[in-house]
Amino acid sequence: MTAKNKSQYTQTSKKNARAKIAIKAIPAILGVVLILGWSGWRGLTAPVEAKGKKIDPSKQVQFTVKPGTSGNQIGAELAKAGLIKSTNGWKIWTKLQRTNDSSGGFKAGTYLVSPEESLPAIASKIWEGEIMQINFTIPEGWSTIQMAEYFESIGYFSAAEFETAVAEIPYDKYPWLPQDLPILEGFLYPDTYKISSDRTSNPKAIINTMLDRFEQIALPVYQAAQPEMSLLDWVSLSSIVEKEAVVGEERALIAGVFTARLKRGMRLESDPTVEYGLGIRQTADTPLTYSQVGTPSPYNTYMNTGLTPTPIASPGIESLKATLNPESTDYLFFVARYDGTHVFSETLSEHEAATREIRRQRNQ
Repeated sequence: MTAKNKSQYTQTSKKNARAKIAIKAIPAILGVVLILGWSGWRGLTAPVEAKGKKIDPSKQVQFTVKPGTSGNQIGAELAKAGLIKSTNGWKIWTKLQRTNDSSGGFKAGTYLVSPEESLPAIASKIWEGEIMQINFTIPEGWSTIQMAEYFESIGYFSAAEFETAVAEIPYDKYPWLPQDLPILEGFLYPDTYKISSDRTSNPKAIINTMLDRFEQIALPVYQAAQPEMSLLDWVSLSSIVEKEAVVGEERALIAGVFTARLKRGMRLESDPTVEYGLGIRQTADTPLTYSQVGTPSPYNTYMNTGLTPTPIASPGIESLKATLNPESTDYLFFVARYDGTHVFSETLSEHEAATREIRRQRNQ
């Protein structure tokens, strides 16, 4: 081998050696890059630090996404609220997600979010629409006016909006509703409900939820019994029983008294019907006056025979069942004690004597 060839061979060998070293170094370099990239991503998307934050990181908070809010704006609002660390991390997640799921998107609604959750966890929750569930409870015996006041008090919508909605009868969806109803009184089933937070601003959505529950629970009871009374009369009488019966054990007996009076053509003479007609609520300290009882109203069962034009409240299932299976009794009267129970009487003279005694006890 000549000196020139030897020099060229040596240079080539050195280049090959350096190339081999470089090739061997590639995995290590890639590893470092990946580690640094992963570390950076984790840093951007990790839960926020509790230190220096006004939000308790262990406490979930409500975060609302309004309709039409862009993805970047959602990220900015989350960062401003101290719920995520980085808007850059949010933008990267959003871009990758849109690539993988081009048909999806962030959904409006209210979400329960904690600073302890990672950015991907929070983003996925809003992307998938895991909207916060909210409970509300309608007690048995509430009227639509009471419901309206309640929904306004918890910030769902105004009382006026609800009262307008209950006067719109959705026969297309619920053809079983009695015809010519002026209002949905009595058919909004009293219960505890769990709904998505995005429905709390829509009175019709809540009304439909309550009508669904009536259809599921109350309507089958009526259909199975096949009573002679109409659906409207059943719910109307049950609503009066609901308002009168404070103690559950007396429901069937109170239903029996009213049933007996109706059969004899007697007026029901129920205080709650007068209250409903006048839009008032009596208490132990402010009972109905003779003037109020003597005020004409389609709902005044002291002045009108038969049932009220519509129910006066939402009866629960026990009152609905009691009206279908009233207790057979000779009692035609009852008067309330001040502990929720009643004194039952067969004759008017017995009833008047019981009323005087209860008033005497009250005034002692």
